[in-house]
Order: sequence, then C-alpha cells, then structure tokens
Amino acid sequence: MQLKMGVMTFSAIGLLFLGACSSGNQTTAPASSPAASAPAETQPSTAASLAAKAESGEKHGGQGGQVIESGPYHLELVTAKEATATHIDFFLQKGDNHESIPNAKVTAQVQLPDGSQKSLPMKYDAGDKHYTAILPGAATGEHKVAILSDIRGEKVNGRFSFKQ
Repeated sequence: MQLKMGVMTFSAIGLLFLGACSSGNQTTAPASSPAASAPAETQPSTAASLAAKAESGEKHGGQGGQVIESGPYHLELVTAKEATATHIDFFLQKGDNHESIPNAKVTAQVQLPDGSQKSLPMKYDAGDKHYTAILPGAATGEHKVAILSDIRGEKVNGRFSFKQ
C-alpha cells in the first residue's frame, strides 16, 4: 500500500512538473549560422515584448506593424484592408538608426486562408522609404506571409501573419 501511494505521489509530481515546463507560449531564439548563404528566418515580436521595449525607450521604427529583429536588420510588416484588396507595406531597415535599404529584391509569398499561394514582387517606394505590394481579393481569415529579401546576395527572411 505504501509503495502504491509513493508511486502515485511521484507520478502526480512528475505530471505537475511536465505541465509547468510545457507552456505553449515559449519561444526559442533562432539558431544563427555563420554561413552567409543561409537565410535568416524569424517570427514576429509579440505585443508584450514590443510594449516592454517601448517602455524601456527602445526604438522600433514606429510604423505600428509586426516587427522582427534579425541580426542587424529590422523588418516590419504593415497591412491595410481595402475594398477589394489588401495593401502590404514592408519596412526593411538596418542598424540602430533603422536606415532604409532601397536596393534589395523583396518578394512576399502569401498563403491565403483557403491554402492557395500568391507570390507578390514588392516595389520600393522611395518617398515613403519602404517596399509595397497589393494583394488582390478580399479573402477573410488568417493570411500567412513569408517575406523573402535578397540584400546584395544576403538572404534576410521573415514570417508574419495577419487576419482579415
């Protein structure tokens, strides 16, 4: 009887420990590779981390979109729903002062809520210092976006999502 009670107690403690360690909100830092040809892919910052950085005075570009910091690069995606399309703005910046990078080749790979894919070449708007594209259609639901950037041979990629 004591052995049975000991095993049950040990199992209960083990389950509690596993439950505490397996929170679904954990994130891991992306592994950085010294290889120049390996693209850097990261996930958007959470609202909580952005709020904490804003309170600490850390500058983030101020566009109000989803932000990814990838090495020396600042990537920010801003979307705006229009009547029959979605306007996509992508800010590709470098350094602490978030200097715009005008000469990159940028493509948005969009997965629509129905699972279909669209590839959108993004054009640089010199006046507003960001890349832009129009996603035709008004599909509702979650859109997943992979931004593929080539900066003079260096691949800098980011994954974002937005809901309509």
